[in-house]
Amino acid sequence: MSVADIRTDYKKASLAESEVSSDPYSQFANWFDQALKADVPEPNAMTLSTVSTAGRPSSRIVLIKEFDARGFSWFTNYDSAKGQDLESNPYAALLFFWIQLERQVRIEGRIEKLSDAENDAYFNSRPLGSRQSALASQQSQAIADRAVLEQQLAAVIAEFGDHPPRPAHWGGYRLVPERLEFWQGRSSRLHDRIIYTRSEDGLWEISRLQP
Repeated sequence: MSVADIRTDYKKASLAESEVSSDPYSQFANWFDQALKADVPEPNAMTLSTVSTAGRPSSRIVLIKEFDARGFSWFTNYDSAKGQDLESNPYAALLFFWIQLERQVRIEGRIEKLSDAENDAYFNSRPLGSRQSALASQQSQAIADRAVLEQQLAAVIAEFGDHPPRPAHWGGYRLVPERLEFWQGRSSRLHDRIIYTRSEDGLWEISRLQP
């Protein structure tokens, strides 16, 4: 079969303006809850897209750790490639794709760092191995081989044991949305696309896009 012949006709659901919440965070919470109930693998996985100082876009999968009326949060190494992108260009895009429900959610907005208190609270809730790895890995930096990485981990364990501290370069980001799109797959590619756009007065305007 040719790659060009691979296609799926989406028929599971629809999305009308009358069916969505007036608040995009409530709408996201509804869809996220449905993804959980549908046993979507890792429904918290999202594509994070950033742009470098040279204008080069880059995408990778990260895991959302919290969402509420303030925005969508995740944690990482501030010195990583994505951290450097966000330092120079504090705007990003998120994408959730829940294929079992034939849905995706696109979110765009500005980035802010979480507080030290929030960073410490989440870091200390992580499994021990994850905390040790955060200290051991210089994320996005080249390394000779796997053995060197494991040596770095061994050094962290030897120094800190079961109580590794949160490194200063590790913490969270929050994307504060300016635009959210809820996409529901439909038959014959006539998909439903409902968008929320934040107006200058802070209110949300809802409209439909053609697929």
